[in-house]
Amino acid sequence: MANVLKMAIIEAIHSLRSAGLSCREIARRLGVHRETVSRHLRQGPEAVLKPANAPISPAGPPALAGFEAPIGKSAVAAQRSAACPWVDWLIEQRSKGLSAKRIHQDLLTEFPGARNVSYDSVRRLLKRQGTSLPVPFRRMESPPGHEAQIDFGTGAPVVGPNGRRRKTHVLRVVLSHSRKAYSEAVFTQSTDDFLHCIENAFERFGGVPRTLVVDNLKAAVLQADWFDPEINPKFADFCRHYGTVVLPTKPRTPRHKGKTERGVAYVQDNALKGRTFQNLAEQNEYLESWEDRIADRRIHGTTKRQVLAVFQDSERQTLLSLPTTRFENFREVKRKVSRDGHVEVDKAFYSVPPEYLGRDVWARSNGRTVRIFNVQMKEIAIHAKHDHGRFSTTMHHVHPMKINGLERGITYLLGKVRTIGPQSSAWADAVVAARGVEGHRVVQGLLSLTHKHTCAEIEAACETALSYQCYRLRTVRQLIGRRAQKQKPLEFLSEHPLIRPLDDYAAVVARAIHRRQSRPSMGEGFERHDTGSPAHAKDSRPASANSRGDVGHGKCLRSGYPSPGCSSAEPDSVSPDKTTLPPDSSP
Repeated sequence: MANVLKMAIIEAIHSLRSAGLSCREIARRLGVHRETVSRHLRQGPEAVLKPANAPISPAGPPALAGFEAPIGKSAVAAQRSAACPWVDWLIEQRSKGLSAKRIHQDLLTEFPGARNVSYDSVRRLLKRQGTSLPVPFRRMESPPGHEAQIDFGTGAPVVGPNGRRRKTHVLRVVLSHSRKAYSEAVFTQSTDDFLHCIENAFERFGGVPRTLVVDNLKAAVLQADWFDPEINPKFADFCRHYGTVVLPTKPRTPRHKGKTERGVAYVQDNALKGRTFQNLAEQNEYLESWEDRIADRRIHGTTKRQVLAVFQDSERQTLLSLPTTRFENFREVKRKVSRDGHVEVDKAFYSVPPEYLGRDVWARSNGRTVRIFNVQMKEIAIHAKHDHGRFSTTMHHVHPMKINGLERGITYLLGKVRTIGPQSSAWADAVVAARGVEGHRVVQGLLSLTHKHTCAEIEAACETALSYQCYRLRTVRQLIGRRAQKQKPLEFLSEHPLIRPLDDYAAVVARAIHRRQSRPSMGEGFERHDTGSPAHAKDSRPASANSRGDVGHGKCLRSGYPSPGCSSAEPDSVSPDKTTLPPDSSP
């Protein structure tokens, strides 16, 4: 027995609906089932409601008491629209395909009384009348050989001998002009499986279409963008190999690849529905047979022609030619260059140019080679594949500052020695001949001497060492040191903190010479006591100096200075620095 609602609830349903509320919201507010609300709305009102132009209180009808209807929304919906007097004209204009904006502009121009009618009033009235016209879809047809659409769908399950069911995915590639298609089942939607299926489709078609329309799956598109998508680098390289171009569809817009969308549904409904297979190969064999027997020989509903006939007559010869070799499948990973200038790929290490230190690069590896690309997908290095733990280093990837002279070889070192001079070059050649491998480092040490000594000094030392057949680096160093000591001039200090300036000594010498020249001769200024010297001639020294009498008379110091053992009357006892005193004038 159907639920019978009270008249108040039915009136409330229609009032809330006229206020713009959804069935779900009406059911929640009134506490009834949503299907009950929908049924009463389809049947129409069971009671006479207020006229549309009658004013309604903001609280709504009595049955709506307690419900929080939007203020003003129910009143606007129930009141007569300001554009109602011209509703017939509005509907007529809408039937011509004009937009609501254009209709509102014409309404204001042709009817002076409608100047107060707003655009929103016209738009709401046309919407309530159900005059909104849907925009038709435009079917896009492609010329022969121009486009192929690609998409994944769910395939038939694989049931193993142990009864375990495994899910599969079926990839369908459809040529947009003839609807010729290729189907293949895989277990995963990885990039490798995706490219392998497309490559098999090209082989099946006998050529390559010029564009590929794909969905935004991760195997093909890393970052979906309608205007500038980021294509998977491996898929982009695949397209370059086959000379085609990939055009992803707009995100969440499956109608951009409607031909393959319908093609996947056709495979699922006609070929695989209700079937199971023991393995993946069995399913692919069945799909290949089904394409030949049924899909290719059907009359397509849009073209009204047989699919195989259209393909053979107009599309096969327009496809691009296949390349001589298939795409070299590889494993691609993103790596960051380590501090030693290498990247790790499959547990082996490969060098890159030094300018990429610390930056991200892409590495592609197969069973034979490893190719390294920068972020612009420009190849920067190529190496042969190595075993785990092995290093592959190219010398031009090593920074010049990190290449030792011994790594460059003895030929490089001897070439640099020739720039010093012929004697150094001859000595270095003799060292290598006499000492073999040990002499390589000696030659490197000889080159290091150029940082402290001149080439002339090294040449002279090498010449001497070569003449004595001395092939030790320390000998050359000692010869350079001795030569430097012999040629080193004595440094003349004009001033010293502990020594008086030479000008002072020069002044002392000058005064001494002057005094000696101005001193009277010994016969004129001095006489011995026993020769009858004048009585007024006295010793100029103090009395304390003569108080010792005649002790040690006649013995003086070699320097001529007075001493306790010399007599004051001796001429030699007078200091040369003392001038002759005048005669004593005392009585």
